[in-house]
Amino acid sequence: MVGWVSTGAGWTFLSNHGHVLLAVAAGPTLRIRDIAEHVGITERAVQLILNDLVDGGYVERTRAGRRNSYRVVQGLPFRHPLEAGHTVDELLAVFVPHPS
Repeated sequence: MVGWVSTGAGWTFLSNHGHVLLAVAAGPTLRIRDIAEHVGITERAVQLILNDLVDGGYVERTRAGRRNSYRVVQGLPFRHPLEAGHTVDELLAVFVPHPS
């Protein structure tokens, strides 16, 4: 899998939602299949996560012909109260310094 290293530990610090968000920020025109392969989850799981992110206002979906493109919405806070004082932009700045 490209970009994914398994340590065998069975867990990661970021959720699949976080991984999908980072993938969208790095490549807004990536296909769901590509995101699924990159994150290491099923295409259906990516679809459900993208729906959550769109419904939550964190991602905008634009239809172009038969394909969708996605854009991370800037300036929104994290959802959990422990991180509510921080924005998703801060996460993107660490992992995707120059989002497309």
